[in-house]
Amino acid sequence: MALITETNAQYYSGQQSFSALAAAVDPTFVCTFDTTIISAFNSTGVQIGSASNYTIYLDGVAQTESLSYVSNSNNNTITLRGTYTATEVYIQLKEFAIHNNYGGYSYISLNDAINNFIVGYVGVGKLIPSVKRTDVMFHAKRGLQEFSYDTLKSIKSQELNIPPSLSVPIPQDYVNHVEASWIDSVGVKHIIYPTRLTSNPTELPIQDNEGIPTQDGFGENLEANSSLTDDRWASMDSTNNFQPDDYRYPRRDWFLGQRYGLDPETAQVNGWFTINERLGTFSFSSDLASKLIILEYISDGLSVDGDMKIPKMAEQAIYMHIAYSILSGRSGVPEYVVRRYKQERFAALRNAKIRLSNIKMNEFFQVMRGKSKWIKH
Repeated sequence: MALITETNAQYYSGQQSFSALAAAVDPTFVCTFDTTIISAFNSTGVQIGSASNYTIYLDGVAQTESLSYVSNSNNNTITLRGTYTATEVYIQLKEFAIHNNYGGYSYISLNDAINNFIVGYVGVGKLIPSVKRTDVMFHAKRGLQEFSYDTLKSIKSQELNIPPSLSVPIPQDYVNHVEASWIDSVGVKHIIYPTRLTSNPTELPIQDNEGIPTQDGFGENLEANSSLTDDRWASMDSTNNFQPDDYRYPRRDWFLGQRYGLDPETAQVNGWFTINERLGTFSFSSDLASKLIILEYISDGLSVDGDMKIPKMAEQAIYMHIAYSILSGRSGVPEYVVRRYKQERFAALRNAKIRLSNIKMNEFFQVMRGKSKWIKH
């Protein structure tokens, strides 16, 4: 059986047609999109979201989303409550849902990977005689998390504007940052670097005249509402402030003979950012106020259902990770078997990294043509 189940109209246009309706009562439509149908109302008519990811058209007229417009995401069915007559019926995915579906064939869902592992590796006469599905699911999720940090394409990005507060919240599914850049008038990125010029304190105890932290009636330290360090850093203009104590500008007269060479960390004009763990924000320098930025970060691949997918080029690596994790956690398994699958996991992960690195020789040659060393090919 072929693996592609969508028609060209479903994939490219996000549209699926159905039979005509002749005074049909509560007609139900079973969709075969690879994209999961999402409705603002569940099968009992309770509103569960702001909008659906599809629209129903009867004779070219879009049906208004209401309590009679319900779906069941578990089996991709949609039901219209009431009696309808129409000669032309089709369901149209909304624009964002169509774009989310593009390129989906290069991935396998985590649920499918779990099913495939149980079929291929679990059973009488196989590597693992028996195992609970929940155990396989646990190790599959842990593998997806581990691979997301350095193997899979798990980098997300947000387009944000820097507000007057110079801070933006850490994304909800954030694990670690990759890169921050501000965007100029023609859309070109300019990298913003993390800085060591300042830091964000995690605690702000209020001190008495002798410098001892003060406490409230429950014996807990009293905390200040804002950080003086953060306030001073936010008020500093990194492009126009050339005060003598601002050591980042080595070309001013008062620095002659006091500093030797440029420090690459500070010899740039794109601004800086820090991660304020106390407030849970990215804090930027004042010259980035009102700038448009792109914040790139790593997630763990488990934050939402749409993220729980594995590139097919790393499919074998996740199978070997599950097998090794199950075998290494069981008693009575010979050590040579555990070592074998540890090596199998390492080799499969290495192959996945090579495949997903996506190195194209033509692109490599093109970059090297601009260097001093020429490569013949």
